[in-house]
Amino acid sequence: MTQTATVQRILSNGMAEIAVPRKSACGHDCEECAGCGISGSSVLASAANPIGAVPGEKVIVETSTRQLLGIIALVYSVPLVLFLVGYFASEGMGSENLRYAIAIASFFLGMLPAIIVDRRMKKTGSVNYTIVRSLSI
Repeated sequence: MTQTATVQRILSNGMAEIAVPRKSACGHDCEECAGCGISGSSVLASAANPIGAVPGEKVIVETSTRQLLGIIALVYSVPLVLFLVGYFASEGMGSENLRYAIAIASFFLGMLPAIIVDRRMKKTGSVNYTIVRSLSI
């Protein structure tokens, strides 16, 4: 997967700190909407800098699509699956309100692995970005 980023500063060992604009599912056409509240926000990350990009330079960064798909599955699929398992497994346990409560609790339980992985990834910096080319002329 490729994204546009801005080099913030040069780090040691051939790495650079980059600011990657946060995208939303709506296509990030903020001039038309501005309803999501994330306009202008970005995520700071470190990236391998084999091209020697300098601070302030706009660059194209690449990361493993396989790694991102695993993260997406963890964040979206696990809570949904556990919600459904909680709802259908609690059939016959009492009122419908109890089934909903168990399903909602299962959903939040499904969010725990995503939180744990997120904290581990922040600590280790395991999302691997590589600067592949410069957009500056």
